[in-house]
Amino acid sequence: MEAESEPYVRLATLRTLHRVVADLNAARSLAGTLQAVVEGAVHGLGFDAAAVSLVRPDGDLVVAAVWEIEESAFGGPAVLLGQVGSRESWDRLLGVSDHWGTLRFLPHDRGWAVGHDIPRWTGDGPLPVYANDWHPSDALLAPMYSAGGDLLGVLSVDRPRSGKRPGAWTREALEMFSLQASIAIGNARLRAEMQRALARLEKEQQALRASEESFRQAFEFAPSGMAITELHGAGRGQLSRVNDALCRLLGRPRATLRQQRFADLVHPDDLALLHRTSADGGRAELRLSRRDGGYLWVCLRNSVVTDAAEGPSFLLTHVEDIEERKRHELQLAHRASHDALTGLPNSAELRSRLARRLCDQPQLPTPAGHGAVRSEIAHPEIGFTPPGCVPPGYAPPGYPDTAYGDPFGAPRTQPAYAAQTASYSAHGAYAGLGAPAPLTHGYGAPDGSGDGGDSRSPERDRADFATGRPPGYRDEPPPDHVHAVVPSEGGGELWSGAFRSGGVEKGLAVLFCDLDGFKSINDRFGHKAGDAVLIEVARRLQQAVREGDTVARLGGDEFVVLADGIGREEAKDLAGRLRNAIVPPMRIDNRTTRVGVSLGIGWAGCGMSIEEVLHAADERMYDEKRARGGGVRGARGERSHRRAG
Repeated sequence: MEAESEPYVRLATLRTLHRVVADLNAARSLAGTLQAVVEGAVHGLGFDAAAVSLVRPDGDLVVAAVWEIEESAFGGPAVLLGQVGSRESWDRLLGVSDHWGTLRFLPHDRGWAVGHDIPRWTGDGPLPVYANDWHPSDALLAPMYSAGGDLLGVLSVDRPRSGKRPGAWTREALEMFSLQASIAIGNARLRAEMQRALARLEKEQQALRASEESFRQAFEFAPSGMAITELHGAGRGQLSRVNDALCRLLGRPRATLRQQRFADLVHPDDLALLHRTSADGGRAELRLSRRDGGYLWVCLRNSVVTDAAEGPSFLLTHVEDIEERKRHELQLAHRASHDALTGLPNSAELRSRLARRLCDQPQLPTPAGHGAVRSEIAHPEIGFTPPGCVPPGYAPPGYPDTAYGDPFGAPRTQPAYAAQTASYSAHGAYAGLGAPAPLTHGYGAPDGSGDGGDSRSPERDRADFATGRPPGYRDEPPPDHVHAVVPSEGGGELWSGAFRSGGVEKGLAVLFCDLDGFKSINDRFGHKAGDAVLIEVARRLQQAVREGDTVARLGGDEFVVLADGIGREEAKDLAGRLRNAIVPPMRIDNRTTRVGVSLGIGWAGCGMSIEEVLHAADERMYDEKRARGGGVRGARGERSHRRAG
């Protein structure tokens, strides 16, 4: 190239250099750019062969592109394609070479510096005659660096067509070309990384769209109810999205549900349970209101959907219809607590209701002229009250009356004894205002714990069992407990006037009923007729009692009536109504028959055991039976009738 006149050579070289650099920038891929580099070095800079060794991610250099003007018979540099040289060997080679600016020249007499693992070829050109001639074993290298100074690769050129070692202008042109080549290789790598990133992003977006579509399909077409609740902002707690199954379950349109919260739909008794339910992994069984005004038992399962960058995004709630299971549970509970023949509460349920009504604190009269004794609490308005017991109808001054009224502070609209009797129904439902606080689920311990759990220890339950007390029997009454007292026979004031209604002391009466003549019906007409008599007697008893009284079948032909908030004279009137309801003839299997009844009135008071209460009423009943000349006991414990339960 230097054989021509200097100005002409420089102009021609610049034109050629401009063309090959344009070819570098026209390449669209890394492989195309590397091939443009070696071809530009051969065709534009006057060399017969060129190769590019590219730095791999592990640091070693691999021959990525080769080119020669005429392919050699014995293969030439093309045989080097794909061969790898270690980074250590390349660094040593570049270090011992002569520095021609940014270029490195390794004369043939320093061939010992070429490591055995560096790919190389030896040309078949003539041996040098003059010192400036090119030797076939000479090597000219152009390291290419990134803008940050990292080695990208090495451009190797061989056999200048002039046969001479490159002059100053050719070296400068090669330096300029290698600089442009390094820029082109960096750009090609960047484009490749961007293309890979775009392809990866597109793949992720496709996966995201597929995932969102799968979620939408699973959400919208789930057989059970699904809801999404906002966790942040002004719409916190609001249902932002519901599926068709939830709309059908609650009988409400989608637009209506999206304006509400679960707190707006839940049964008032279950609201506290809803608030206690954990957002992530929480589970609760509660009732949701339907459009028709009814309530449906559902199971809510929560899970928080979290964004990796922003944290919790929304709450996903699965709403499962458990109405059928709850119905079966109620049926099983009813069967366990009610008599299969008559449908009345059985002996176990009777004892359970008495246990819920009575506490272990005995009834304590106020000694005349004496102050409060130890373990008593003095109230100016009512006298003396055993610890933990609240007399019927009493509310301390300045405190809301919530023991039997609305727990949210609504005023009470009925007297204390009426509220207390509302806790028992003639058909066995225990749901009165005077009962312990209602259970959140309608199930659980009689202590009224909101979540249906029982805080009593297993040891205490075993102790109750050993003493014959039913599970749930308490030594200490709950805060809203109304003390049960036994009305005095002579009308004396065991309690002050605040415990009276219209001047009459009220209490919990236990009426023990034993049928007379029932055994003869069983013996003459068979058990089927006897069962029909028991069913008819149960029906008549339920019609005769007050609303809220309990009629239970103790076993055999024995029945017990619990009447709370009743005076002694009222109890006698009730016993008369019961007798008058039972004795009229009844039509059984196309025949007329009748039975009599012996009645005993006992009274239940706090401090008495359940067996004491029932035994006292039983004794009164047998006193009446003996007085009328009916069936009596023989030896102690033997009776003229069969007792079950």
